[in-house]
Amino acid sequence: MSALLNDAQRAAIRYLDGPCLVLAGAGSGKTRVITHKIAHLIDAGVSPESIGAITFTNKAAQEMGERLEKMVRLPAGKRPLVSTFHSLGMQILRRDGERLGLKRSFSILDADDAAGILAGALATTDRKAIRAAQHQISLWKNALIDPEQAAAQAVSGGERSFALAWREHAATLSAYQAVDFDDLILLPVRLLGEHADIAQSWRERLRYLLVDEYQDTNAAQYELLKLLVGPRAAFTAVGDDDQSIYGWRGATLDNLRRLGQDYPALKLFKLEQNYRSSLTILSAANRLIANNPKLHDKRLWSEHGMGDPIQVVPCEDEEAEAESVVMRLQAHRFERRTQWRDYALLYRGNYQARVFEQLLRKENVPYVLSGGQSFFERAEIRDLIAYLRLIANDDDDPAFIRAVTTPKRGVGSSTLTALGDYAGQRQQSMFAALFESGLEARLGARQLAPLREFGEFINRIVWRASREPAAQVLDDLLAAIDYRAWLYDNQDEKTAATRWRNVTDFCDWMRKRAEEEGSTLAQLAQSISILSQLDRRDADADAVRLMTIHAAKGLEFPHVFIVGCEEGLLPHQAGLSAESEEGADPAPAAADQSLVEEERRLMYVAITRAERSLTLTWCRTRKRARVQRPQEPSRFIAEMQLSSGAAGGKPTVTNESARARLGALKDLLSKGAAPR
Repeated sequence: MSALLNDAQRAAIRYLDGPCLVLAGAGSGKTRVITHKIAHLIDAGVSPESIGAITFTNKAAQEMGERLEKMVRLPAGKRPLVSTFHSLGMQILRRDGERLGLKRSFSILDADDAAGILAGALATTDRKAIRAAQHQISLWKNALIDPEQAAAQAVSGGERSFALAWREHAATLSAYQAVDFDDLILLPVRLLGEHADIAQSWRERLRYLLVDEYQDTNAAQYELLKLLVGPRAAFTAVGDDDQSIYGWRGATLDNLRRLGQDYPALKLFKLEQNYRSSLTILSAANRLIANNPKLHDKRLWSEHGMGDPIQVVPCEDEEAEAESVVMRLQAHRFERRTQWRDYALLYRGNYQARVFEQLLRKENVPYVLSGGQSFFERAEIRDLIAYLRLIANDDDDPAFIRAVTTPKRGVGSSTLTALGDYAGQRQQSMFAALFESGLEARLGARQLAPLREFGEFINRIVWRASREPAAQVLDDLLAAIDYRAWLYDNQDEKTAATRWRNVTDFCDWMRKRAEEEGSTLAQLAQSISILSQLDRRDADADAVRLMTIHAAKGLEFPHVFIVGCEEGLLPHQAGLSAESEEGADPAPAAADQSLVEEERRLMYVAITRAERSLTLTWCRTRKRARVQRPQEPSRFIAEMQLSSGAAGGKPTVTNESARARLGALKDLLSKGAAPR
């Protein structure tokens, strides 16, 4: 056992006698515990390939796999399974989904492709309505509620229409032999619940499970865990109730409560030593989170010393806030001889980033914006990428569905449903099936004609894509589908112009890459999976990080600025509505109180990202709906119980004073030694 482990970590690692919950505070080394416990299981005689570690993100799975590989050298076929919940669900369905009528090569639709199908079921092109329906259906799926139950429980006409659309949407996906992201949990739960032999087979395949970030699980994920571990209950769940911040997408703290109820023999271990932050930062975090009700009491402590005092900076408005933060960041870097990557700016909503981005660019400060929309996530770029994916692989059903319906060419949902049914029975891709004579018994000539015309068009492009200059083939593809005209026919002029400009930028980049590499369009299409790197900076770049607090979870930075610490923003207004109304109904008030508690956990997560220094800023006025409105400091600042020097008595940073100090700093930097 490594000497780097503390007593609590060692105890959690060595316990193999039953179900185990490790309550791991922020920065307490939970990944270290999981990887060392896997190594301990192997030393104890458990077959490595029968151990499964489940995480929530691919990045976390990759990091865990890399750490484990350094600790335990095993051949590829003998390594533990380290995957996300959804990846595990996909493996279950690939192996045994035929029991539910799925072919092994079923397609997985991303949110954008699924939205296109849902739009047909809703009979609307209103993107806001489609997103609302997607979110509600996702919550229903995560809570294990089926379309019939959803319709019966609906409390509004909108919810009822969503439930009815969901039923049609589900039937369409089934016909397409496709699933969406939430189905990768929902369908394995159904499969294991309905087929005891398959459940037992997977229990033998995975004899010990470790679950990371357990506080973020939803009802469906908890049910999947229960079905996988069975009566033997050989598992370790690792989580922290103080960092549960995903209630809005279905995660529930009830899963922590249920764990003790469903497994009375559950053994609890607490990891309270923090290896990340100074004592000053941890003390403030502890005082803040003490205002929430506790499922399990814990108190973080550190051996890193007191560290820098926490700073609270009131500002006149957003512009003064940005100038103050950028000035302080530059001055701090100059004084401490640090790097840009040592700093992070955290905020509640993505829209807050704009004013900071503008000033950082003006000051030539390098930065990376995390969590914003990638260039390749834009709908118009995804439309073109669908064609390129289909050129590279005509078995790609989601790409086929998107390309054949964008722009519209007379291929409707009933035609695609019939084609999907036929392709599923023939165990073929939809593209291959459209050329078969047997399809003529399912579709009339008028329905078949546009399908086969599209198929022949793609085949001609595929032939040219490997033989002719990429730029010419790409131009001819755009002209043939008349994408520009379709944009202007379906969007207002301003939106269409913006999207067409994005398309031309994308095509220019493709042409340039083809010229530099001497590639054909077919070769570029084969490498489409890495094209998203166009709009992504190196994760290790020496640059300031800008991100939402949600996106920062799991990360750490030496120096952190939390901006916009105001009532209505952090905590968010959604959690305050009932509190501001006298005589509010107790039920909504209780619901809003739970939202405030989640916002407090969000602030706790933000605070505990900081290692050495922490600065909080808030504005006395902030523009809302184009009107400058008065603001109050967040209650969370008072709950942190900071010293009077940090929290009070400081003059407000005005636009003029911030600009003057920033100007003086620039003069100082130009005269002094350049920071390293």
